[in-house]
Amino acid sequence: MTAPTSQTPHATRHVPLSETEGVPSFEASGGDWSDIAEEAARLGEERIVVNMGPQHPSTHGVLRLMLEIDGETVTEARAGIGYLHTGIEKNMEFRTWTQGVTFCTRMDYVAPLFQEAGYCLAVEKLLGITDDVPERASVIRVLMMELNRISSHLVFLATGGNELGATTIMILGFTAREEILKIFELISGLRMNHAYIRPGGVAQDVPPGAIDSVREALGKVRGYMRQLEDLMLANPILQARMKDVGVLSLAACMSLGVTGPLLRATGLPYDVRKTDPYCGYETYDFDVPTNDAADSWGRLLVRIEECYQSMRIVEQCLERLAEPGPVMVADKKIAWPAQLAIGTDGMGNSLDHIREIMGTSMESLIHHFKLVTEGFRVPAGQVFQTVEHPRGELGVHLVSDGGTKPYRAHFRDPSFNNLQAVSMMCEGGQIADVVVAVASIDPVLGGVDR
Repeated sequence: MTAPTSQTPHATRHVPLSETEGVPSFEASGGDWSDIAEEAARLGEERIVVNMGPQHPSTHGVLRLMLEIDGETVTEARAGIGYLHTGIEKNMEFRTWTQGVTFCTRMDYVAPLFQEAGYCLAVEKLLGITDDVPERASVIRVLMMELNRISSHLVFLATGGNELGATTIMILGFTAREEILKIFELISGLRMNHAYIRPGGVAQDVPPGAIDSVREALGKVRGYMRQLEDLMLANPILQARMKDVGVLSLAACMSLGVTGPLLRATGLPYDVRKTDPYCGYETYDFDVPTNDAADSWGRLLVRIEECYQSMRIVEQCLERLAEPGPVMVADKKIAWPAQLAIGTDGMGNSLDHIREIMGTSMESLIHHFKLVTEGFRVPAGQVFQTVEHPRGELGVHLVSDGGTKPYRAHFRDPSFNNLQAVSMMCEGGQIADVVVAVASIDPVLGGVDR
């Protein structure tokens, strides 16, 4: 193999050692692949470099796949990211600790509650109030996260089916997800980007009738899940498209830092909820689904079973929410905002609270003003917190300099790490298999580019 001789983009022709070793290949070194394609064309080779995305619907938003193909076979695949860069982590350095929730919730917009939970757990560690968070608040967090895990996996099933040409699967998946989004709107006031989980607890308690609404929604989602299983699991076309496609072994997952359903589909039952519990997960009864197929089909089965396990956890949460209790820490220096109530215009402070701070207590008004505008101070230090995101292990690294804003906030998003596997999963397969392999990763580029 000829080593590159300069820093400029070029294609290096490889001379086969023997006639039986096949056609020459090209090695890309830096630069853009359009230059590689031009040089390959100049050398007269039939090797072709094509782009899939970033506007392609099967690349999950704004992922650019650069594929070198020989006929229908992919000989090299690279992932190009950065088309959705939002600068969220840097923006968080210029907002209070509580306002940071409204930024990180928008990273992986399919599973926003997990960024909120990871971030708030990290802030609470820095504040030293982890044990002060009311139990009811932790139960509500678990309830919302597990509902969000189901809705996220339903997006995977829906979009994956659509990418394979099964429109009915897409319609069923999104119809089922709609039931959960209605619950999110009932409890938080928003269907997505909730900013509902706050440092110290949650923004507000579940409204009257919410527990019955969740039970009703679960029954409907179970029905839709059974229909999806009937459509998918015995479907010979789906099996042909997914089995032995996008294979990623346990060793490869460990080498690349791949986690979540991709890792569990290799047979390793690694789940942060079991290995490093948070929010009281050690007190819930649930299993960690695994599969040893290590292919796209195995990942599909793992995610379907995870939906049922999440339903088990949700049902346990509903039992624990029968007794009322506080949903925010008692320390009024941290509990922001106070006494929320959903009005006709969405979320806002309750009228009773507004009457108190505006009409009877100047101290309450001053404190409310300072807490909202300036924020609370967090002791200097740094912390790393992990949660089990639907796509894998989500890590949150926060650094405080003792001020009212994060000195540094960085997220280890599972989609970013999992995308490293694109080359290994796609090379040697067909062009059509690229769609399946990427769908089985289930990346969300909002989390990748942040």
